[in-house]
Amino acid sequence: MANLLAVPFKKTYNIDIATAARNYLSEHGDTHPDAVKFDIKQWHEMRQKIVTLEPHANRISDILSYHAQLVSILTKFPVDIQLEISYAPVFSPSAVPITLPNLVFERAALLFNLGSLYSQLAALEDRSNIEGIKRAAAYFQNVSGTFQYLRLTVLPTFSIPPGDDEETPADLSSPFILAIEYLALAQAQECFWQKAKLDNYKNGLVAKLAAATMDLYKKALTTILEATPPIKHIFSSDWLAHIEAKRCHFEAVAYYRKSREELEQSRYGLEIAHLTLALSAVQKGYDVARKGRVSPAVLNDIQSFLEMAKKETARAERDNDLIYHHDVPPTSSLPVIQQALVAQPATPKGLVNPSLVVPANNMLFSGLMGWGTREAINIYNDRKKNLIEEQLVHSAKESRHAAEGILHSLNLPASLEALDRPVGLPPSFLKKAEEVRLENGPVKIEAAIEDLYRLSRQNSKLLNEAMDILDHEASEDESARESMSLDRPPSHEANAHLAEKERRYRAILNQAASSDETIRVKWDQWERNITELTWDEADLEASVPSSTKQARSGETETRARNLRKLLETLNEIQEDRENFIRRAQALADADDIQSRILKAAAGFERLAETHPAMFEDVSNDELAKYDKFIQWMRNLESKQEEVLSSIKSENELFLQSRKDSEAVKAREQALQSLDLSYHKYKEIIQNLEEGINFYNDLIAILLQFKDACRQWSNERQHEIHSLSRSMRSLTVGDEHHPEQNGLRSSRPLV
Repeated sequence: MANLLAVPFKKTYNIDIATAARNYLSEHGDTHPDAVKFDIKQWHEMRQKIVTLEPHANRISDILSYHAQLVSILTKFPVDIQLEISYAPVFSPSAVPITLPNLVFERAALLFNLGSLYSQLAALEDRSNIEGIKRAAAYFQNVSGTFQYLRLTVLPTFSIPPGDDEETPADLSSPFILAIEYLALAQAQECFWQKAKLDNYKNGLVAKLAAATMDLYKKALTTILEATPPIKHIFSSDWLAHIEAKRCHFEAVAYYRKSREELEQSRYGLEIAHLTLALSAVQKGYDVARKGRVSPAVLNDIQSFLEMAKKETARAERDNDLIYHHDVPPTSSLPVIQQALVAQPATPKGLVNPSLVVPANNMLFSGLMGWGTREAINIYNDRKKNLIEEQLVHSAKESRHAAEGILHSLNLPASLEALDRPVGLPPSFLKKAEEVRLENGPVKIEAAIEDLYRLSRQNSKLLNEAMDILDHEASEDESARESMSLDRPPSHEANAHLAEKERRYRAILNQAASSDETIRVKWDQWERNITELTWDEADLEASVPSSTKQARSGETETRARNLRKLLETLNEIQEDRENFIRRAQALADADDIQSRILKAAAGFERLAETHPAMFEDVSNDELAKYDKFIQWMRNLESKQEEVLSSIKSENELFLQSRKDSEAVKAREQALQSLDLSYHKYKEIIQNLEEGINFYNDLIAILLQFKDACRQWSNERQHEIHSLSRSMRSLTVGDEHHPEQNGLRSSRPLV
């Protein structure tokens, strides 16, 4: 049996690449899946080759080729394309595998298995000859280089979604990989030490090589024992004992070879001091190896060395006592043996530069736009849309509502219209009343309220049905526990995640119901006023008091004229806003950032993974085109504030200049009330539309929730039914001979 360790493969399983890739391209890509069906097939075939691995040098090229393609694939697809990838823990191939929808997980595990393959090839080498030792050393350095590449290049890009920490593969943690790096380097260094011994190198150099070997084994063990969180439990106990025994062995070898050098220099006291340390180290190593179930080869090596160290120590002490009489210095005063570190991590060139393995024209999905590039375009379009909506449209709406609120508080333009038209109705108001009349406003609101409450009831019904499913499952679970033993949590624990969702959805519905009631109260308060707007023109005009035209002072005429001009300016500001929004929207419709993004992407390395953040500068430059519209809107906002301030001042002077009768005041109030009724009508309609849209969106979510509850319940019920069938089959098996021992059975005994 070899006295060096080989890292086992991480066991993997077949995965459905075709379905995941086709679904992703159908939903997110700009290329039809059939256009790349050959690439999908090639991906599947390459992956199949690494499902079952054996330690053969030919498999290196299979893994390197697949890795090169994965690097390319990760530039075209996001990490998560809903492709469930499973790998078992490295030292527990029969354990439940960890499954993650993560292509970086696939890449990391693939590199792990490449390092494992190198280590197994190294362990299989015949190290009884120089050439075999050289090949083993080279392979072990490849092991260290592969795991170093995995740790430094790939693991930083491998992240687990929050909440899934228990799914983190511990054998792909940085401390675990670093420990394997050190172990592989230690075994490579051991090969160099072995070669130096066979080549009869000087004792001093062999001691330095052994000291470096000891230090690498020590680093591997320290990394394992001091890792946070602990990774000691991942390794089998014989591995830890092996590493510790090797550390002690090579510490002893270094001291022994140093003692031989001291003997050659006739420094007999120093020889004995170093032999004492060698004997102490090898004795400790022997105790560890004997108790730790290490391989017989390692135990035999240490045992043989222990016997030799004892003999050499006894010989040296006898010779010194009888012949040389040199003082033996305390072992604590001996200088540390210098190290000669030869082994170095050797990363395969095909990892660092995948193009050396697979030419650019043979990379899979080479015709697809990179997912990071495509996502950057989508993010830009979303940012552009949100900018127009929030910075322009929403801002314009808020400014208009603010101006309308101030005008209503000042009774404008009703006071001017009452002054100009002492009888009849202003044309602007007749237009508003006609809109409500043509829409049959009250009937429209009542129908919308009915739809709102119907949708609310439908949402509540869906939520109740989902909970009924869970309650039914809980009843079945309780009944089953009375007749059989179930090795699973009770329903109230197992469905906690679903119950928590139900509570959130219920709170949302209660909050929505409160909003619905607010709309209903608002409608009750304004129903009579809004209904008046549907009257015919004659009845509506009759409902508004008239006033006789009075003589007006010149100041009143001047103030009224000034107010009209200011109101016209306010209207012009609003028209300017709408014009700017139309221009910005037209620019957005014609705005296509794809060419700039693609040009920027071409500047990156061909196989570099592109992320949307890498195009942030390009996106910001393009969005700067809309800064002028934002600034124009801000200027209009400032101008509106100035105009509204002037309107307030001018209206105050206008009111002071008038000597209105009570009839004029009553007419103003009636016109203002009807105008406010129109705005309340529009407000209620908008509230109802928002509520209906909300409930329609929520229905889709609750349907999914109900389906999730049903699926969960079915899985739980299937477990019970399967267990019940198993119990019945066992019972039936026991009753093939019901009359045995003179007993009859009419039904199975449970």
